[in-house]
Amino acid sequence: EKLEEYGIEPYFETYRDTLENSKEIAYNIVGFLEGSDPELKREIIVIGAHYDHIGIVALKNGDGIANGANDNASGTVTVLELARYFGGKKAPARSLLFAFFSAEERGLLGSKDLAGKLNAQAIDLYTMLNFEMTGVPMNGKKYLTYITGYQRSNLAEVINTYGGQDLVGYLPTAKEYNLFQRSDNYAFYQEFRVPSHTISTFDFENYSYYHQPGDEPSRMDYNHMAGLVNRMIPAIQGIANEKERKISAK
Repeated sequence: EKLEEYGIEPYFETYRDTLENSKEIAYNIVGFLEGSDPELKREIIVIGAHYDHIGIVALKNGDGIANGANDNASGTVTVLELARYFGGKKAPARSLLFAFFSAEERGLLGSKDLAGKLNAQAIDLYTMLNFEMTGVPMNGKKYLTYITGYQRSNLAEVINTYGGQDLVGYLPTAKEYNLFQRSDNYAFYQEFRVPSHTISTFDFENYSYYHQPGDEPSRMDYNHMAGLVNRMIPAIQGIANEKERKISAK
């Protein structure tokens, strides 16, 4: 309903696309904004987040529902807000595909399904930007966000060119825990071998409710979330409108 309201068209026949790799019925939600340049619109930027959560867990203080406010309603809202912004403006030169993944918590099933389908269509994927756990700011960092797989491409440098030098930084912990392979960006990297990264502000020190019942909306920092979206808008605009591809693998 929101994608339709924002002027984002369904990519497939409907917004819901059924997963073919799940025993249970599950859907990705996929919207599309066609680019405005006759040539560059063939190049697609995927902007995604997973909307599932782990659900019922062991009781903790009488609560057994892991609500998933930070993991990953925060990322979902980030993508929705980006869709709202770009859907209400003249489309950028390149096309934007907004993807909301199911079954991330069951092994990246939603992103694997969609990445496989898009690869079978032989789309020209420029880059994939995935948003994961963006609801709470980091402490004591000189940058607002980090990307997983920082050293695999120059994406951080390009984003900072358009969005400000302190927008994306390097988090050593992300490499230590191999976060590059633990979110939905990885499925697109596997299928297309193009720069595909997750953008996050969860650094294992700033939020104690990961996969816990306490992952509640009341613990989100909405000013931080809004600021992150506002900083990402010019970065995505720049990437989507640049005449030549600046993002490349290292």
